[in-house]
Amino acid sequence: MLLIVGLGNPGMKYKNTYHNVGFNLVDALAKSFKVKFDETECESKTARLIVGGEDIVFAKPQTYMNNSGVAVKKLVKHYNVDAASELIVCYDDIDLPLGSLRMREHGSAGTHNGMRSIVSELNSQDFKRLRIGTKTDAIKNKEVELIEFVLSKVDYDSKKVLDNVIEQAKDLLVELIKGEDFARVEEKINRIH
Repeated sequence: MLLIVGLGNPGMKYKNTYHNVGFNLVDALAKSFKVKFDETECESKTARLIVGGEDIVFAKPQTYMNNSGVAVKKLVKHYNVDAASELIVCYDDIDLPLGSLRMREHGSAGTHNGMRSIVSELNSQDFKRLRIGTKTDAIKNKEVELIEFVLSKVDYDSKKVLDNVIEQAKDLLVELIKGEDFARVEEKINRIH
């Protein structure tokens, strides 16, 4: 079993915002496996498939970012997932430069409210996470407030960078889903700047 959760906010208002790159990544994964998010369960939109005899679930919580943990906890319980070994959370991270990727097996939530919610609801930091860097010069130079930035539409130049890195992340997660060792995928992902 593998549960891959992309974080974001539901609704057209938030489509193509920096905070929704987690949604964009699981959308790309679902498209590559030709599955659709046609289920609504555990306060999430889900897409399910079987690869090599293993159940795979892609999920997009619909609880809004700050309450992501509510949906993730329900998904973990519903699918009887071992969070430490069978859960991967994909999300935007303004602490990483735009276009960089980082994968870890555990760690703190950092400044991300969605991750804080998940850590709180699961009462654990021991689950895999894939961070997608969204820090632009505007954030680095404090030209814009954090909340305003993460909910803003991705500009043209940043979109090209993010589309490219999401494609790379998707390809590497496909390798993982098809049986590649986590440590090898993690190493490849962490080389992407």
